[in-house]
Amino acid sequence: MKWKAALSLIICITSFAYSQKIDEESAIKKLLEKESATWRAKDVEGHKKCWHIQPYSRILVSLPNGQTIDVPPTAMQNEKPESMGNGGFAVNSNYKMSINKNNAWVSHEELSTDAEGKRTWSYEIRLLEKIKGQWKLVGQSLHIYKKE
Repeated sequence: MKWKAALSLIICITSFAYSQKIDEESAIKKLLEKESATWRAKDVEGHKKCWHIQPYSRILVSLPNGQTIDVPPTAMQNEKPESMGNGGFAVNSNYKMSINKNNAWVSHEELSTDAEGKRTWSYEIRLLEKIKGQWKLVGQSLHIYKKE
């Protein structure tokens, strides 16, 4: 009888831990999709809410021609609509995550389509922290490998 109680307890704890991980993954994906959508919509305030700049924050972008852009992280908090995206949409896929308490890193692929229908393919690595119970981006590395 004791082993049944122990087994039930183990199953309950495992189920709770697994469902909590799934909830965290869903929250992170939702944030990344929001960040992408607010950028394309020139939604300065919405985009700003996706970020929490830290002293160690870094944003690196590599372009298909080999050029690398080191974007000042403060740009995410001081965006001007004219420097943001130009409409369209993006689809993220192939998510891989490591979540450890209040820190996470995520890699994924992104296919962006601008308002004119031109597409851009990238690999992205995102660094996140949970701030006051909400996931926020603190850094990223974007590697654009093909552009129409």
